[in-house]
Amino acid sequence: MIEIEYIVKDSNGVERLRTTDKKAADAYDRALENAERLAQMIRDDQVLPQLPDADLEELTIYLARNARDVERILKGKAPEPRTGEPDAAGKDKDAGAQKTPSLKAAS
Repeated sequence: MIEIEYIVKDSNGVERLRTTDKKAADAYDRALENAERLAQMIRDDQVLPQLPDADLEELTIYLARNARDVERILKGKAPEPRTGEPDAAGKDKDAGAQKTPSLKAAS
């Protein structure tokens, strides 16, 4: 049996996710790229200058992974209701932050 494994690394080459699900790997990669753009915007505009880098990273990854709901909120709409169905990355939408893969670098 052949098994293909996808490894997602951040721009510094640190492994963030290891999975056999290509859609989950692609979704997480996009979230990391968008989180880096958000973090750069927040740094450039000097928003929350006292916020530690680790907290900024966690915040921007959360916002990037929940982009659909963030966009709805910015348009004046309520976030989509949580249904308990897996999202595009294969995670339970009701799982919350405690059950999502660690946002810290994989060890």
